[in-house]
Amino acid sequence: MTIDVYTATGTKKGTLQLPKAFFEADINMGLMHQAVIRQQSNRRSPIAHARNRGEKQGSTAKLFAQKGTGRARRGPVRSPLLRGGGKAFGPRSDANFFKDMPRKMRRQALKSSLSAQAKAGSIIGLESYPDTIKTKDMFKLLTKLPVDIGRRILFVTSGKHEGICLSLRNVPKAEAVQAMYLNPERVLGARHIVFLVDAVKKVEEVFGGKEIKAIKEVEEKKEIKEVKEVKEKKPAKKSTSTKTK
Repeated sequence: MTIDVYTATGTKKGTLQLPKAFFEADINMGLMHQAVIRQQSNRRSPIAHARNRGEKQGSTAKLFAQKGTGRARRGPVRSPLLRGGGKAFGPRSDANFFKDMPRKMRRQALKSSLSAQAKAGSIIGLESYPDTIKTKDMFKLLTKLPVDIGRRILFVTSGKHEGICLSLRNVPKAEAVQAMYLNPERVLGARHIVFLVDAVKKVEEVFGGKEIKAIKEVEEKKEIKEVKEVKEKKPAKKSTSTKTK
């Protein structure tokens, strides 16, 4: 899959071939949903807190005798059944919403997210951007790029780039993220994703690892095998030397 690459002035420069392992992977909707829910759950910090019967003030003595009064049996005043008593099964500030996910599943969810955005045509390339910090220049660039200003725009850089990060601070719904911090929630939440050319290679280095090396080795072996087959199929050259009688 190829994407269009633009310069810092907004003119189209050429195209870029995206790696198949990350941008043409199988799209697994369930896995992407699970990854996003995990991120949102791990970010939760519960505030609401209802006191239970052990945290309420009041005597622990039994209100009246168990038998002989003709009334229903009753325990202490802090019972959840009485007004002013503790809350049964109420919200707690120490609730744990942490969810774990294996690394292979997390990386596959990211690949699936990038592939879904690439298939939707939401990814474009940017050759480079200067280190100057100016929101006006960044806004001019966005007006020339094929993006909808006002929708979520995500810039992906290979490393820390102050020129892009600080220039985007006052642009509504636009943000920058380093390639090593890419995650399914940010990728799927963006309407447009602008990859710097060197950021694509960084994604391969960080999230590819052994898998990318294995794919390249298989491709190299296939090429070597094809070359050998072509050489074997070539007919042998006839000798032009004439026999002397």
